[in-house]
Amino acid sequence: MTASNDRLARLVRQVQARARVPAVAAALHRADRPAWSCTVGDPGDGVGLGPATRFRIGSVTKTFTAVLVLQCRDDGLLDLDDRVGRHLDLPAHGGATVRRLLSHTAGLQREPFGDVWDTLRTPDVAGLVADLARAERVLPPARRFHYSNLGLAVLGELVARLRGGTWDEVLAERVLTPLGLTATGPQPGPTAATGYLVDAYSDEAHPEPPTDLGALAPAAQLWSTAADMARWAAFLADPATVDPTGAVLAPATLDEMRWPVTTTDEAHWAAGFGLGLILVPQPDRVVHVGHDGAMPGFLAGVYGRRGGDGTPAAMGCAVLGSSGTAAELLDLPHRLLAAAVEDDPADVEPWRPGPPAPPHLRGLLGRWWGEGFEYVFSWHDGTLRARGADDPAGKPPAVFEPVPQRPDVFRTVSGREVGELLRLTRDERGAVVRMHWATYRFTRGQEAFDRYDFRAGD
Repeated sequence: MTASNDRLARLVRQVQARARVPAVAAALHRADRPAWSCTVGDPGDGVGLGPATRFRIGSVTKTFTAVLVLQCRDDGLLDLDDRVGRHLDLPAHGGATVRRLLSHTAGLQREPFGDVWDTLRTPDVAGLVADLARAERVLPPARRFHYSNLGLAVLGELVARLRGGTWDEVLAERVLTPLGLTATGPQPGPTAATGYLVDAYSDEAHPEPPTDLGALAPAAQLWSTAADMARWAAFLADPATVDPTGAVLAPATLDEMRWPVTTTDEAHWAAGFGLGLILVPQPDRVVHVGHDGAMPGFLAGVYGRRGGDGTPAAMGCAVLGSSGTAAELLDLPHRLLAAAVEDDPADVEPWRPGPPAPPHLRGLLGRWWGEGFEYVFSWHDGTLRARGADDPAGKPPAVFEPVPQRPDVFRTVSGREVGELLRLTRDERGAVVRMHWATYRFTRGQEAFDRYDFRAGD
């Protein structure tokens, strides 16, 4: 075991002991190193604890349902701004949009009608749909974040109807099989850990009753191993590496899912919510993307890491535990990801000379001024780029692509002013003398908005 792996294992053991978790399984996936895993404790019922042990992953299930919804959108079966009532015959709440349900901003109540966590009896699909007439919209749409298992259950039924199968059939065919997640599924299987509630004032661990969620399955039904979930987290962070053919979802669609739609707390901006994904910002422009899960007797944290110096491709971490109250488990994936990068960062790729910029663009490279600020335009990796002269090193540049049939016009495809046009203006000799980016004027010298040129003094 390397020193880095030894540190990771120690972190897992410390949390298992401090938080008093009967069994913990952790795994780390990255494209440039062998997979790492660690298990501590006893899963109960005579099941040996190891990499094949399955745990309930609870609401991590929602990330799978969200991917299925975005697959439907990419295949033209729905639009994210469609009302769900356009595709499902619902007695109420058909006006909620797909986008609002994915981001938990539809205002729908948290659970189906009735005390499902008291009785541990959940409705089937017909019962869930019928009882929508008795479910409340507790907030106006788009007012704020309000978590809703009911909303994700409706989206799971939407996917099933559009694809012509059950939710779990569609999930297996379109996500689990293509990604090789063979240990993930809706049933616990023979290697499953027992879930416990650990007494607050003694060392007694009481087994929680097994639960089948029925129509709530798309929100929290799945079981999995730490290794499968670390791979899933890596996919959510870097689909181009984990799924290079785009068999499950295009990287651009995952980019869309990862964009924050709302914060989870209006005063403490420690986490955001995208389209079915939780976003947890870290220092130095790093974001962890994934989801937490909780079910009676189980907790799970599944996150991939994006950005930052030293982060390797396809980096994901999962921590699964057999206690329903050991909240410290949910912070552990973030600590493991950070520690792995700190102790064993990605290898530094050597710089190599590349081809020159196209002749018609060489004259525009260098420093320009816009809105009183200085920018540097450059050519790297076959693309035109721009960044503020004072931008921190880790801030991504703006990247441009040519607009077909429009010479000297470019579209910003990422970074600052994404989506906006960059237009070049040339003099009679063909030299670029000014530019307009998102309609703002850019010149070689600093100019006021009335075109006062500080170099010329006029």
